[in-house]
Amino acid sequence: MTATLADRRALVTAGAAGIGLAIASAFDAAGARVVVCDVDAAALERTRQAHPDWGVLHCDVSRRDEVDTMFTGLAERFGGALDILVNNAGIAGPTGGIETIEPQDWERAIAINLTGAFLVTRRAVPLLRAAGGGAIINLSSAAGKLGFPLRTPYSASKFGIVGLTETLAMELGPDQIRVNAILPGVVAGDRQDRVLAAKAQANGISLDEQRQRAVSRVSMRVMVQADDIAQAALYLAGPAGRYVSGERLSVGGNLESLS
Repeated sequence: MTATLADRRALVTAGAAGIGLAIASAFDAAGARVVVCDVDAAALERTRQAHPDWGVLHCDVSRRDEVDTMFTGLAERFGGALDILVNNAGIAGPTGGIETIEPQDWERAIAINLTGAFLVTRRAVPLLRAAGGGAIINLSSAAGKLGFPLRTPYSASKFGIVGLTETLAMELGPDQIRVNAILPGVVAGDRQDRVLAAKAQANGISLDEQRQRAVSRVSMRVMVQADDIAQAALYLAGPAGRYVSGERLSVGGNLESLS
């Protein structure tokens, strides 16, 4: 692969597994210097062993103290500047009708999915300015443009990510900082299996039926892969996307409905 991100300094949150790891790996292959953070100790250790040249840090993005500690180390590693931030950290949140959702489960989903992106971005922006500009990529979801029955906290947080993205694109544009959101559709993997299992239980149907229902609502009748999301991130972070900002890039084969 052409080193389109040669020597670019990149931070990927929740980058030790799943979509985050796919993005970090694509950036690494394109020549970037990569730091990932995560809360999964086992995944962090696997990543550390597989990628000894990466920075691998523990951080719960919903905790301001942990974010601050992470950025102290990040600034030292990258010389006080940053070129690319990927806000990937997120959780599925609870599944159920609004009256069944406990307030603490709502608060946790918002804290990780939305407040976490805020806490990381507010610390990253001075480093992006020090680099003379750069790219912020926020992971939203198809649930950030479509209503998602039985997944209220998740959908609300992902709509929030879209609002954060569009606002920061305006605010940070004069600093040559591009801000975009990727909206994945149905992404194959363990996390999607857990989500579909919970939705199947809530709907009173089998997992196979729920999976078929999910794919039937995609125009292309496919589940996408984590690497498809990584390639979109590579485009937005690289020179081909140098004037793309404030956009919502859907990667999911055109998901028509989440209901």
